[in-house]
Amino acid sequence: MRVLVLGAGVIGVTAAWYLAQDGCEVAVVDHAAGPALETSFANGGQISASHAEPWANPQAPAKMLKWLGREDAPLLFRLRADPRQWRWGLQFLIECLPSRTRHNTIQCLNLALYSRDCLRALRADTGIAYDGLQRGILQFYTDAAEFEYAVRAAALARAYGGDLAVKTPDECVAIEPALAQCRERLAGGIFTAGDESGDAHRFTTELARRAKVRGVSFIWNTEVEGIDVAAGEVSGVRCRSEQGDAQRLTADAYLIALGSHSPLLLRTIGVPALIYPVKGYSVTIPVKGHAGAPIVSLTDVARKIVMTRLGDRLRVAGTAELAGYDNTLNPVRCAALVDRTFDLFPDAGERDGITLWAGLRPATPSNVPLLGGTRYANLFLDTGHGTLGWTMACGSGRAIADLIAGRAPQVQFAFTGMHSRASWIRHRGTEVPLARARL
Repeated sequence: MRVLVLGAGVIGVTAAWYLAQDGCEVAVVDHAAGPALETSFANGGQISASHAEPWANPQAPAKMLKWLGREDAPLLFRLRADPRQWRWGLQFLIECLPSRTRHNTIQCLNLALYSRDCLRALRADTGIAYDGLQRGILQFYTDAAEFEYAVRAAALARAYGGDLAVKTPDECVAIEPALAQCRERLAGGIFTAGDESGDAHRFTTELARRAKVRGVSFIWNTEVEGIDVAAGEVSGVRCRSEQGDAQRLTADAYLIALGSHSPLLLRTIGVPALIYPVKGYSVTIPVKGHAGAPIVSLTDVARKIVMTRLGDRLRVAGTAELAGYDNTLNPVRCAALVDRTFDLFPDAGERDGITLWAGLRPATPSNVPLLGGTRYANLFLDTGHGTLGWTMACGSGRAIADLIAGRAPQVQFAFTGMHSRASWIRHRGTEVPLARARL
C-alpha cells in the first residue's frame, strides 16, 4: 500500500517509520529542507509520559487572570480578531472542568505510556542515539498550595499506570544535587523514575536516515497547497516545489502530520480540527566545565519551564503564547528563561554562546491529540500533540500504522473517525472486529 505523509517533524517521521515497517511504500512531503526543523527542532527534550495532566485544569483560569498584563507570563493570550482563537479559548475553559480534566488526563496518560514503551523497543531494535538519558523527570514546586494540589493529582495518574512518587525537598536534592543551590525555596517534588529525555531533532534526523534506508522517500522544499477529494475519498494532493513547479501526488492512504498548519489545510475539505498554534520558547546554554547544571530533567512548575541536559548543553524551554502564526522571538520571554535558570542554578553554564529559539506547538484545547480517521475513508490524522509531541510520537506513529493497516491499536485511546475506520476496514477487506478498535 502507498501512503503519503504530510509533515516531517517528529510526528510525521515516526509514523513513516512504522508504516515502512509494515511494508508500506511511504513518501513524506515537507516544505522545509530537512526533518524536524520547526516545532521539533529545539523543544524541551522531555519524554514526560507520567506527567500527563493537561494545561486545561481547574487551576488554570485563576492563574491566567493572575498573569494578565505580564509580558513574561507562563501562559499569555494575545487577543486577536481571530474567531479560531476565541473558539479555542472558550473550549479551553470548558476543558478546565474537573470531569473533563480527568478524562483528558487519562487519555494523554494512556497514549504517553504506550509511546514510551514503543520508543524503548525502537531504541533496542535500532540502537539510535539522540543524547538520551533514562534518569527520570523531577517536577519541583516552590509554592506549597500548588504542591498539595499536585500530590492529589498524582494519585489519579498512579491509578492508571503512572509512576509518580511524591518527594520531600531533601529527597529532591538527593535525586538532583544541583537543586541544593535553591533548596530553601522547595516545597516538594513529584518524581517519575521511568520517564526519559533526549534531543527530539537529533532523534528525528537519525530516524529519517534509517527510514530512507528502508525505502521511505522524502520530498523536501515542497509546499502542500491543497487536497483533492472525490467519492468520499482523497484522490490526490497538490504541491509546489521551491522552484515553483506544480505536482500532484497520489497514494492509497494519506496522513496529516502538519502540526499547527494541519487545520488550515483540513478546513478546505470540511474536516474540523480545533488546533491552534501555541508559541513556545527555548534557550540552549553551553555547560562546558560548570558543575551546577542539572543532569536529571527538571520541571519548574511555578514558571512552567523544563530543563533538560543534552550532552554538553542545557536546554531550557517553556512558556505558552497564543499569538496566531507569529513565531518571532520575544526578547522579554527569552530573558525570563535565562534569568530563571541562573536564579535557581547560578553555576548552570556559560551566558556567552546561548542560542534562542521559538516554535509553534499544535495544541488542542484539551491537550488530547487528534489521532485516527476522518470523514474521508483514506485520510488519517496524527496531529495536535501540543507540548507532548516528542513524548507521544512513537506511540502515535505505531497506532496510526495499525489503523491504516486495518488493525486494532494496542492502546486505550479515543481515536477519531469511527465511521471512517469502519469504511476503511471494509475498503481494505480486513477481518478485524470493530469491538477491538477501542474507538
